[in-house]
Amino acid sequence: MENFTMLQFFEWYYPGDGSLWEHLKNESGRLKSIGIDAVWLPPAQKGAAGGYSVGYDVYDIYDLGEFDQKGSVRTKYGTKQQLLEAVQAAKGAGLNVYVDVVLNHMGGADEAEKVTVRKVNPENRNEFTSEPYEIEAFTKFTFPGRQGNYSQFVWDWQCFSGVDHDNATGENAIFSIQNQYGEAWEDVVGDENGNFDYLMLDDIDTRNPAVRDELKRWGKWYHDTVGFNGMRLDAIKHISFDFYNDWLDHMRGETGEELFTVGEYWSYEVSLLLEYIEATAGRMSLFDAPLHNNLHEASVQGNSYDLTTIFDNTLVAANPDRAVTLVENHDTQPLQSLTQPVDYWFKPIGYALILLRESGYPCVFYPDLYGSKYTDKGEDGNDHEIILAPVGELESLLYARKHIAYGQQRDYFDHPNCIGWTREGDDEHENSGCAVVISNGEEGNKKMEIGQRHAGKVFVDYLGKHDAEITIGDDGWAEFFVRPGSVSVWAIKN
Repeated sequence: MENFTMLQFFEWYYPGDGSLWEHLKNESGRLKSIGIDAVWLPPAQKGAAGGYSVGYDVYDIYDLGEFDQKGSVRTKYGTKQQLLEAVQAAKGAGLNVYVDVVLNHMGGADEAEKVTVRKVNPENRNEFTSEPYEIEAFTKFTFPGRQGNYSQFVWDWQCFSGVDHDNATGENAIFSIQNQYGEAWEDVVGDENGNFDYLMLDDIDTRNPAVRDELKRWGKWYHDTVGFNGMRLDAIKHISFDFYNDWLDHMRGETGEELFTVGEYWSYEVSLLLEYIEATAGRMSLFDAPLHNNLHEASVQGNSYDLTTIFDNTLVAANPDRAVTLVENHDTQPLQSLTQPVDYWFKPIGYALILLRESGYPCVFYPDLYGSKYTDKGEDGNDHEIILAPVGELESLLYARKHIAYGQQRDYFDHPNCIGWTREGDDEHENSGCAVVISNGEEGNKKMEIGQRHAGKVFVDYLGKHDAEITIGDDGWAEFFVRPGSVSVWAIKN
């Protein structure tokens, strides 16, 4: 078995100049060569904000940058043709391509309609605070720019379960749409806010069989058009798990492909992630949000954080086969909605923790490879300039994952400020095997067993943090070192 790694090939503030697809086309070969095996692309559909949309305010799922809608033909990332060429180049280089699927909501409707609603308590959405009454809501999508190409389906208020704006009065609230498919919300896992079906914009109602059929048709069309290998599903905690069970079975049956799928259920309670995996019978993996939270806390607390607890209450510990691990993503980066960045000093440690262990499918974040610089408003209302430097050690860590982090794993999580583990190596990967030591405090060392197959071999730090040379003892043990607040990866000297 070979270690696989995915890359989130975008970030929230990627320039809106239509260059991302070309960038992927040009980078695909290099990404494969440094140890990336799959790229997760941003939502490719036209958003309500047109050429400026990051993609999560979906307007038209069939417009991949082909039609003049919302003030632009291309999306923020380029044209449909550029997307298809980029995917072809990525697959040609040996990369898998995962597309971002946003089926919770739509925005930027073409026409307003009279809609019967009931207001709900935002803190407990199961509690109605009004009798049924009529509002004016933008819920009709006719896509005049596309003129029925690919699909003639018209979305109207019967396709949605909720909205948050009354156009007639200007009132913002959470309105439950009283349609023929139900006057309450859809069933979701968890009881946050009573029921967290409603997130934003026009909330898609998957109880409507016409909506389900259209989303199945679209999914098949999207796969046939683009040729992706897998999917990242947005905002699944707000969507009926029953819908995704049905939809994923349909997609896999129609395409005859496994279609690796990872869902975004953003919760720090691992019990809810496990409940979702059970409700979907293991049809998808989930991002390990609890581990991200631990990495953030460890980076902020410094040497007061107990490193032996870094994997406590995480998905990768509870269900390693369904865990996609990450250090950062577009929602957690500075100034974003779930902002909980991992401090820069800790990022190499975080990446060692997700890349060099046997469990989990790691996902690298775009700015950690390429860097980023942007300005946006903070919670204080002021502009803040953010500079995210690339993680200098990342390519060495990717090399270590791809080539040497194999074989039996032995853990030495026995000191609050200094932990380590070894991978013994295997016969399939030449010169494989490594020892990892991490400190969030002062200089450290750890006596660890790496196996008698390495007896007498000389090991050096592949990250170049430590200049010692370590000879493995006849019993397969050695003392491995680490600098203060750092990580070292010891492996065979070439």
